[in-house]
Amino acid sequence: MTTETILSSPNLTISCEECGLVVAIPALQDKQKAHCPRCEHLLTKKIAKPYQTATAYASACLMMLILSISFPFMSFSVQGLTQEINLLQAAQMLGEYQNTLLGLLLFATVLVLPFIYISLMLYLYYKAVSNKGRPKRYVTHCCKILFIIEPWLMVDVFLLGVLVSLVKIASLAEISLGYSFFTFCIYAVLVVKCVSLVDKIWLWEQLIPAKSLQHNYEGDTHLSQTHLSCHTCHQINPDNQTAQQTCLRCGSPLHHFDMDANLQKVWALLLTAIVFYFPANLYPMMYTVSLGSSTPSTIMEGVILLWQLGSYPVAAIIFIASVFIPLIKIFALAWLFISAKKFNKLPESEAAKKLTIYRITEFIGRWSMIDIFVVAILVALVQLQKLMAIYPGPAALSFAAVVIFTMLSAMKFDSRMLWRQSAEQSTQKTELTKPYSQPIND
Repeated sequence: MTTETILSSPNLTISCEECGLVVAIPALQDKQKAHCPRCEHLLTKKIAKPYQTATAYASACLMMLILSISFPFMSFSVQGLTQEINLLQAAQMLGEYQNTLLGLLLFATVLVLPFIYISLMLYLYYKAVSNKGRPKRYVTHCCKILFIIEPWLMVDVFLLGVLVSLVKIASLAEISLGYSFFTFCIYAVLVVKCVSLVDKIWLWEQLIPAKSLQHNYEGDTHLSQTHLSCHTCHQINPDNQTAQQTCLRCGSPLHHFDMDANLQKVWALLLTAIVFYFPANLYPMMYTVSLGSSTPSTIMEGVILLWQLGSYPVAAIIFIASVFIPLIKIFALAWLFISAKKFNKLPESEAAKKLTIYRITEFIGRWSMIDIFVVAILVALVQLQKLMAIYPGPAALSFAAVVIFTMLSAMKFDSRMLWRQSAEQSTQKTELTKPYSQPIND
């Protein structure tokens, strides 16, 4: 069997990572997707010409990344003084003003992690085609790293932060865009496209096909106590009822469903985010120095200033991303955690609604990093000695911590806790597997 036809095997079964239902995946044709019939979560998809498409986009992405750091990004001019920066200087300037952690965060999420992701993507797709080279363990580690760093790619968020910063300082001085700005815009689009092309289930099947099992687990759930699903590669493993088990395919540790232990972890992460939320909003996000006079600015003061200057769309973006989203996300996560603990057996309709809220909460969390990237661009660009300068404030690091810990809390939350009905208790078990008699079109 070739690598092109592995996914078409009718024996492939997947445990939905969001509701825990085990479903059988039919033979998929190009541009088709398979969704969980219980919660409608996307299980896997088939890309047309996957190797050629992924290789072409990834190669173009690396080329745009190189061009983005090779030329000036933008310049800032006022009264004959000019400050020009490139992308690397944006991270370096934060380090010079005692915000090394923020500089490393920008450098990692915008340049380093995307470079690693695209490079691993090219390597793994080459391995999938050639099926030769290093041992499987090396490939397994690369595949794990690929999906671990995927949520932390923030190139698109940084680009929006750059556009917001341009509006902020356009009224203060003349701004010129360098060649790297335009190549970075293309680079951001290509990164988003590359991420959309990588499907976890499909890629694992091409590299290391799932181990076949004698027992048919289709229709079981995480409460059936018949199997353990690997969160790394989604291999279905028999539950041997032992404390320490490893995945048959990738060797990752397997864990039994433990609601209390998971809730303790996510509550700890969420409470840490709440602690950082107060200094992030009470202390200045940045200091603006003009003609020797220093003016501190909190997040809300920056929103009010933009509104007074008539930049209503930008003020709305900053308010939504930096004030509204973090607060709503904290409340939404707390409500989901309480719901998972309080209600033992939610009706499936109610569980589906809560799962939708969880998906939205997890998706929007990273966009709160816009304000941090705005500060980074302003600090790097506006440095005209005593005439005008912008420095990062103490709230910047606290706000970054809020975003990171809320993201971690959402990612660590086991959404299967919202689905507390076993396979025997579910009245839809027969209907749940029926849609997979035919492939689901895109």
